[in-house]
Amino acid sequence: MANTYFQFKQFTVYQERSAMKVTTDGCLFGAWVAKEMENEKWRMENALDIGAGTGLLSLMIAQKNAIHIDAVEIDQQAAKQASQNCAKSPFSTIAVIEGDILKAGLDPYDIIFSNPPFYENELTSPDASRAAAHHGQGLRWNDLFSFIANQLKENGCFFLLLPAKRAPEAESLLVGNKLFINKKVWVKNTASAQPFRLMIKGGSKEMPVVASDLIIKTSNNIYTPDFISLLKDYYLHL
Repeated sequence: MANTYFQFKQFTVYQERSAMKVTTDGCLFGAWVAKEMENEKWRMENALDIGAGTGLLSLMIAQKNAIHIDAVEIDQQAAKQASQNCAKSPFSTIAVIEGDILKAGLDPYDIIFSNPPFYENELTSPDASRAAAHHGQGLRWNDLFSFIANQLKENGCFFLLLPAKRAPEAESLLVGNKLFINKKVWVKNTASAQPFRLMIKGGSKEMPVVASDLIIKTSNNIYTPDFISLLKDYYLHL
């Protein structure tokens, strides 16, 4: 049975009511997005978390960035848990919204980030909430990317965490929605392993793509300096 909560340095994520649990790649993505936002030099007023789950990504980003975040989650139980997690945190800039982003009538955003459903058209889970979270039964990628294209401000940025094996499909759908990648980070468990996740930063303007690898552990099963640099302000034992 998964742990019912995950303790970070500045907040706690309870997760027993959410289908999507805290994962290493999810934490890595949240820390990377937070850092990328910190590095931006333009004024950002608002951000959108699509498929907020427990509220993990919003909480990680709020720790580093004083920006209003709308965290939208369609699953009722997960939305309630995200609301509780955010209410118990020291951050007051997150508004959890229960509902469907395609029907919510949201305003345009400077930043949109999402850890979207992974496995469309693959074997589904018998658990309905996990199936929706993992397999995209509630929100298809093309609908998601079209929404991002419509809701992103002219100079805004979007961030996505995707399975590495589906990168070509994602890139094709993004271009079809007039969205362009400007940064790719391939996530590997070790240097010799194949990448299993792809972290993307992009926008509505085409520009040269910067690509890099981020390796989680060394061959001795020790966290790499890059991983520690991103997570040290979040993980209790780093």
